[in-house]
Amino acid sequence: MRRHAAETYPHECCGVLAGDMGQEGTKTVRAVLRCDNQRTDSPQNRYHIDPRDLLRIRREAAARGQEIVGFYHSHPDQPAHWSATDLAEAYWTGCSYVITSVAQGRVGETLAFELTGEEQDKRFAGEIIQIDANLAG
Repeated sequence: MRRHAAETYPHECCGVLAGDMGQEGTKTVRAVLRCDNQRTDSPQNRYHIDPRDLLRIRREAAARGQEIVGFYHSHPDQPAHWSATDLAEAYWTGCSYVITSVAQGRVGETLAFELTGEEQDKRFAGEIIQIDANLAG
């Protein structure tokens, strides 16, 4: 995710997190899947994942016994915090939304938020990310 964010700067990157939903709301990410940012009007501060890509990713994850557990994107020259647009365009309740800040091409902080509530009262709640030392690198 962080490498993807640096590579696409000054535009936002985006992608999907596939894995397992565990008990008590824990998520285990098994695959980080890059997507192309389909926004052509303002890719520096908005992103859009092609719905056909989401369907394909969902089918492929299901074939592996996994599901979509979250999404990620970058915030070029902005903090790693969700925006009003991020909240308005988020629809996958229970999923994680991971945001990485990139300042002048340098990757900064990465934060995760879980989408909770229903459409009329949806909100992001901060999440803790734990990275398996065997996977970091």
